[in-house]
Amino acid sequence: MAGAFEVIDNHWIPLPDGRRLAARIWMPAGAGPFPAILEYLPYRKGDGTAPRDATTHPVFAAEGYACIRVDIAGTGDSEGVFDDEYSEQELSDGEAVLAWIAAQAWCDGNVGMIGISWGGFNGLQLAARRPEALKAVVSVASTVDRYADDIHYMGGCLLSDNANWGSQMFAYQSRPADPEQRPDWRADWIRRIEGMPFMAAEWLRQQTRGDFWKHGSVCEDWSAIEAPVLAITGWADAYVNAPPALVANLKVPAKALLGPWEHRYAHIAKLDPADFHGEVLRWFDKWLKGQDNGAEALPDYRTFMQEHFNPSMQNKPRRGHWIAEEAWPSPNVRDRRLHLGQGCLSDQPASGRVAVRNPATLGQASGYFCPGMRFDNELAGDQAGDDALSVCFDSTPLQEPLQLLGRPRLKVAFTADRPVAQLVARLCDVAPDGVSQRITYRPLNLCCRDSFETPEPLVPGELYEAEIELNECAHQLRAGHVLRLALSTSYWPVVWPAPQAAEVTLHLERCTLVLPQREVTAEIAPQNPGPPRAYPTYDAHELRAPGGRSETVWRADGTLVLDTFDDYGMAEDAASGLRVGSHVTMHYEIHPDDPASAVFASSWTFEFSRGQDWQVSIETENRMHCDQENFYLWRKVRAHEGPEPREVVTREWQETIPRGLL
Repeated sequence: MAGAFEVIDNHWIPLPDGRRLAARIWMPAGAGPFPAILEYLPYRKGDGTAPRDATTHPVFAAEGYACIRVDIAGTGDSEGVFDDEYSEQELSDGEAVLAWIAAQAWCDGNVGMIGISWGGFNGLQLAARRPEALKAVVSVASTVDRYADDIHYMGGCLLSDNANWGSQMFAYQSRPADPEQRPDWRADWIRRIEGMPFMAAEWLRQQTRGDFWKHGSVCEDWSAIEAPVLAITGWADAYVNAPPALVANLKVPAKALLGPWEHRYAHIAKLDPADFHGEVLRWFDKWLKGQDNGAEALPDYRTFMQEHFNPSMQNKPRRGHWIAEEAWPSPNVRDRRLHLGQGCLSDQPASGRVAVRNPATLGQASGYFCPGMRFDNELAGDQAGDDALSVCFDSTPLQEPLQLLGRPRLKVAFTADRPVAQLVARLCDVAPDGVSQRITYRPLNLCCRDSFETPEPLVPGELYEAEIELNECAHQLRAGHVLRLALSTSYWPVVWPAPQAAEVTLHLERCTLVLPQREVTAEIAPQNPGPPRAYPTYDAHELRAPGGRSETVWRADGTLVLDTFDDYGMAEDAASGLRVGSHVTMHYEIHPDDPASAVFASSWTFEFSRGQDWQVSIETENRMHCDQENFYLWRKVRAHEGPEPREVVTREWQETIPRGLL
């Protein structure tokens, strides 16, 4: 690292209404003033993201940036009450934090924002509010559309991770502030637990793309963002659509970088880690320091073009090569139209009818919705088993390689036998030995065929048309491989199923698959990131090693059960002496003949201690199930204190929410 820096473990940032937000600051040595980098999260700077923060902010501080990691109000050590993700309070507080940073004597007035997932979201959202100090953004694994491309809904279908993420945030929000920073920690802890919003229930009430989801969706007004944006993600991540969309729509400098990574910063990814620091520093050196380093001249779209690699649910290296497109959208990508025939993809139109109907258990190889958040056993595996339960349309074996770059589109004409039905499209690369690798996928709630704001029930037997725009992909099929389109009416456990088993009948003469085929005569230099540079790591003593497992069983009555356990271990911070341990179990079950039998349940445990003076523990439980009319949500928290744990507070919540057209 280039230079020295000082770490200020806790500094209070005052807000206009008197609340204070807790910040950790990495301050470069020297007189300054310095440009600054803000990361703004609800995940606890003191312990939650401390291991990751130790690998990033010290590197940037050594390069002359003041780095500020701030806990959102009501989280970590910050004062106030947390209300919801990306709320007006969060964003207006964020504007106040940016103004405070810019006004400090050690800051030269130029501030950038960095973040992955939540921090990537609010970096874009704050940029859209045009605070004067915010000059550049690095947004990793984020979204531009909170309804279409987050953890709640996809294609108008409910994702099971709406409940899962709600249960995780429930556990996170039940954690107390550090008593070394907050003498009022105990009273504040009880207030936090008593006042926690039931976010999973609120998100489930917001079933269509209304004002709730439009708030914070920067696609509502692309022109609002005036700060240059570097958007990064990985193909194993859930958030693949935002980077190319930002590049295609922003009027300010914007660049997309998509590698093979999961939901992590690239330098600490389990899948082919890369030099994340170099990408960030080049971007901020250009826009915060004014260096003439060519960041604005990078290709619009740099990406890892994947190839078939015999997929498994465990982490293992990807196969492929890096490419770049100077401009995006690219003249090198054109639409190639294929027609759906009887079990085939063809250049010629076909006719006839094909019925799509499958057991509700289809999706066993789907993997975890957002890989990178569990310990392992989370990637999409060999799709052949799911393909066998689907209706498949295969190309002939390819005579030459085929490159896809962009979002494939499936156009269908169909009838359905139920008022609510789903259609899930998966595009797969099938090797000569039959191993099927998922390239991309997307579900569509067919009630949303015309609008995600005003869905309408289907009239059984009536003919409709719909289009599914699959998720972004970059994939090269080798000669001899087969391109497969697999269609199903469910995809458990990623997608919460429709209330009844439905049959969707395709009218083939009006069904086409439009591929974003890439053809280039001369490749430009991909300018891909190299291997990760040396970086510091978290100074902690491991008391319990992390680990995980996943088990699938079939009950005697035919119910499919998936149980997972992830132990995030226990460690003691070398500087503060704070000990933290946590683990989570998740449970999914469904009967193949009854979509309304779907169940999700989880339990989280957190333990905190410092020496013999302070010990607390939290246990949370969550359950969601349904019938054909309603969703039923229940949660419980138990908080304890002391070496011989005594109860501090126990509370339960439950909600019944009508299904509407989900």
